[in-house]
Amino acid sequence: MAAKPQPPLVKKHSQTDLVSRLKTRKILGVGGKDDDGEIHRSKISQVLGNEMKFTMREPLGLRIWQVVSAIMFSVVGVTALIFPKRLYETVFDEDGSSTIMAVRLYGGALLSISLIMWHALYMAEKLIVRWTLLTETFYFSVQFIVTSALLIEKGALPQGASLLQFSRALFILISIYFYYQVGRKPRKM
Repeated sequence: MAAKPQPPLVKKHSQTDLVSRLKTRKILGVGGKDDDGEIHRSKISQVLGNEMKFTMREPLGLRIWQVVSAIMFSVVGVTALIFPKRLYETVFDEDGSSTIMAVRLYGGALLSISLIMWHALYMAEKLIVRWTLLTETFYFSVQFIVTSALLIEKGALPQGASLLQFSRALFILISIYFYYQVGRKPRKM
Protein backbone atom coordinates (compact mmCIF):
# COMPACT_ATOMS: atom_id res chain seq x y z
CA MET A 1 0.00 0.00 0.00
CA ALA A 2 1.12 3.28 -0.96
CA ALA A 3 1.06 5.96 1.69
CA LYS A 4 -0.57 9.23 0.85
CA PRO A 5 1.80 12.10 0.95
CA GLN A 6 1.11 14.45 3.85
CA PRO A 7 0.28 18.03 2.95
CA PRO A 8 2.94 20.48 4.00
CA LEU A 9 2.38 22.01 7.43
CA VAL A 10 1.12 25.55 7.19
CA LYS A 11 2.10 27.82 10.01
CA LYS A 12 -0.81 29.96 11.12
CA HIS A 13 0.06 33.57 11.74
CA SER A 14 -2.25 34.62 14.55
CA GLN A 15 -1.11 38.21 14.23
CA THR A 16 -2.54 38.47 10.75
CA ASP A 17 -5.63 36.38 11.39
CA LEU A 18 -8.32 38.83 12.53
CA VAL A 19 -10.58 36.25 14.24
CA SER A 20 -7.65 34.78 16.13
CA ARG A 21 -6.51 38.24 17.25
CA LEU A 22 -9.99 39.09 18.53
CA LYS A 23 -10.19 35.80 20.43
CA THR A 24 -6.77 36.39 21.97
CA ARG A 25 -7.71 39.92 23.02
CA LYS A 26 -10.94 38.65 24.54
CA ILE A 27 -9.14 35.95 26.53
CA LEU A 28 -6.58 38.45 27.79
CA GLY A 29 -9.28 40.98 28.53
CA VAL A 30 -7.57 43.71 26.56
CA GLY A 31 -10.00 46.34 25.37
CA GLY A 32 -13.03 44.75 27.04
CA LYS A 33 -15.52 46.91 28.91
CA ASP A 34 -16.84 46.19 32.39
CA ASP A 35 -20.22 47.07 33.90
CA ASP A 36 -19.19 50.69 34.50
CA GLY A 37 -18.03 51.12 30.91
CA GLU A 38 -14.36 51.23 31.88
CA ILE A 39 -11.83 49.51 29.61
CA HIS A 40 -9.43 47.13 31.33
CA ARG A 41 -5.91 46.76 30.08
CA SER A 42 -5.61 43.08 30.98
CA LYS A 43 -7.06 40.21 32.97
CA ILE A 44 -4.26 40.74 35.45
CA SER A 45 -5.56 44.22 36.28
CA GLN A 46 -9.04 42.73 36.67
CA VAL A 47 -7.82 40.01 39.03
CA LEU A 48 -5.53 42.23 41.06
CA GLY A 49 -8.09 45.01 41.16
CA ASN A 50 -8.34 48.17 39.20
CA GLU A 51 -7.96 50.79 41.92
CA MET A 52 -8.85 53.64 39.59
CA LYS A 53 -12.31 52.15 39.21
CA PHE A 54 -13.12 52.69 42.87
CA THR A 55 -11.41 56.00 43.44
CA MET A 56 -13.31 59.17 42.97
CA ARG A 57 -12.88 62.68 41.90
CA GLU A 58 -13.40 64.63 45.09
CA PRO A 59 -15.84 67.52 45.20
CA LEU A 60 -14.38 70.76 46.47
CA GLY A 61 -14.53 70.91 50.27
CA LEU A 62 -15.27 67.22 50.89
CA ARG A 63 -12.18 66.54 52.99
CA ILE A 64 -12.73 69.73 54.99
CA TRP A 65 -16.29 68.62 55.68
CA GLN A 66 -15.04 65.19 56.77
CA VAL A 67 -12.57 66.78 59.20
CA VAL A 68 -15.23 69.12 60.59
CA SER A 69 -17.63 66.19 61.04
CA ALA A 70 -15.05 64.00 62.74
CA ILE A 71 -14.04 66.81 65.11
CA MET A 72 -17.67 67.65 65.88
CA PHE A 73 -18.61 64.03 66.63
CA SER A 74 -15.51 63.63 68.80
CA VAL A 75 -15.98 66.85 70.80
CA VAL A 76 -19.69 66.31 71.45
CA GLY A 77 -19.06 62.65 72.32
CA VAL A 78 -16.33 63.47 74.84
CA THR A 79 -18.43 66.32 76.27
CA ALA A 80 -21.41 63.97 76.69
CA LEU A 81 -19.21 61.43 78.48
CA ILE A 82 -17.48 63.87 80.81
CA PHE A 83 -20.17 66.53 81.39
CA PRO A 84 -23.53 64.86 80.67
CA LYS A 85 -25.60 67.01 83.07
CA ARG A 86 -24.10 70.25 81.78
CA LEU A 87 -24.67 69.28 78.13
CA TYR A 88 -28.33 68.42 78.77
CA GLU A 89 -28.95 71.63 80.71
CA THR A 90 -27.31 73.73 77.98
CA VAL A 91 -29.52 72.31 75.24
CA PHE A 92 -32.87 71.96 77.01
CA ASP A 93 -32.67 74.61 79.80
CA GLU A 94 -33.80 72.20 82.51
CA ASP A 95 -32.33 69.93 85.18
CA GLY A 96 -30.58 66.96 83.63
CA SER A 97 -29.71 64.94 86.71
CA SER A 98 -32.12 62.13 85.78
CA THR A 99 -30.67 61.75 82.27
CA ILE A 100 -26.96 61.37 83.06
CA MET A 101 -26.79 57.69 82.04
CA ALA A 102 -28.65 58.26 78.77
CA VAL A 103 -26.44 61.23 77.83
CA ARG A 104 -23.30 59.21 78.56
CA LEU A 105 -24.54 56.37 76.35
CA TYR A 106 -25.24 58.98 73.67
CA GLY A 107 -21.64 60.19 74.05
CA GLY A 108 -20.33 56.66 73.61
CA ALA A 109 -22.36 56.25 70.42
CA LEU A 110 -21.04 59.56 69.11
CA LEU A 111 -17.45 58.51 69.80
CA SER A 112 -18.08 55.30 67.84
CA ILE A 113 -19.39 57.30 64.89
CA SER A 114 -16.44 59.68 65.18
CA LEU A 115 -14.05 56.73 64.86
CA ILE A 116 -15.72 55.81 61.57
CA MET A 117 -15.50 59.43 60.42
CA TRP A 118 -11.79 59.67 61.26
CA HIS A 119 -11.01 56.49 59.31
CA ALA A 120 -13.11 57.55 56.32
CA LEU A 121 -10.98 60.67 56.08
CA TYR A 122 -8.08 58.56 54.78
CA MET A 123 -10.15 56.53 52.31
CA ALA A 124 -10.25 57.25 48.60
CA GLU A 125 -12.87 54.63 47.70
CA LYS A 126 -16.10 56.19 46.59
CA LEU A 127 -18.34 53.62 48.28
CA ILE A 128 -16.79 54.03 51.72
CA VAL A 129 -16.96 57.82 51.60
CA ARG A 130 -20.59 57.69 50.41
CA TRP A 131 -21.55 55.30 53.20
CA THR A 132 -20.03 57.55 55.85
CA LEU A 133 -21.86 60.55 54.40
CA LEU A 134 -25.09 58.55 54.37
CA THR A 135 -24.50 57.48 57.98
CA GLU A 136 -23.97 61.10 58.95
CA THR A 137 -27.12 62.21 57.12
CA PHE A 138 -29.18 59.48 58.75
CA TYR A 139 -27.82 60.30 62.20
CA PHE A 140 -28.64 64.01 61.89
CA SER A 141 -32.09 63.23 60.46
CA VAL A 142 -32.98 60.94 63.36
CA GLN A 143 -31.65 63.46 65.87
CA PHE A 144 -33.63 66.26 64.22
CA ILE A 145 -36.89 64.26 64.30
CA VAL A 146 -36.45 63.03 67.89
CA THR A 147 -35.53 66.46 69.23
CA SER A 148 -38.40 68.11 67.33
CA ALA A 149 -40.87 65.60 68.80
CA LEU A 150 -39.51 66.24 72.30
CA LEU A 151 -39.74 70.01 71.90
CA ILE A 152 -43.32 69.77 70.57
CA GLU A 153 -44.21 67.54 73.52
CA LYS A 154 -42.80 70.06 76.00
CA GLY A 155 -44.30 73.02 74.20
CA ALA A 156 -41.16 75.11 74.70
CA LEU A 157 -38.35 76.10 72.37
CA PRO A 158 -35.20 76.96 74.34
CA GLN A 159 -32.56 78.97 72.52
CA GLY A 160 -29.97 76.17 72.78
CA ALA A 161 -32.36 73.62 71.27
CA SER A 162 -33.38 75.93 68.41
CA LEU A 163 -29.71 76.57 67.57
CA LEU A 164 -29.06 72.83 67.73
CA GLN A 165 -31.97 72.09 65.38
CA PHE A 166 -30.81 74.72 62.91
CA SER A 167 -27.28 73.30 62.89
CA ARG A 168 -28.60 69.76 62.41
CA ALA A 169 -30.70 70.85 59.43
CA LEU A 170 -27.64 72.55 57.95
CA PHE A 171 -25.51 69.43 58.53
CA ILE A 172 -28.17 67.27 56.83
CA LEU A 173 -28.12 69.49 53.75
CA ILE A 174 -24.32 69.58 53.53
CA SER A 175 -24.00 65.80 53.97
CA ILE A 176 -26.66 65.13 51.32
CA TYR A 177 -24.92 67.54 48.95
CA PHE A 178 -21.58 65.74 49.29
CA TYR A 179 -23.28 62.32 49.13
CA TYR A 180 -24.71 63.13 45.71
CA GLN A 181 -21.56 64.89 44.51
CA VAL A 182 -19.42 61.85 45.35
CA GLY A 183 -21.92 59.55 43.61
CA ARG A 184 -21.99 61.47 40.34
CA LYS A 185 -20.30 59.91 37.35
CA PRO A 186 -17.29 61.88 36.20
CA ARG A 187 -17.58 63.78 32.95
CA LYS A 188 -15.56 62.54 30.01
CA MET A 189 -12.78 64.91 29.03
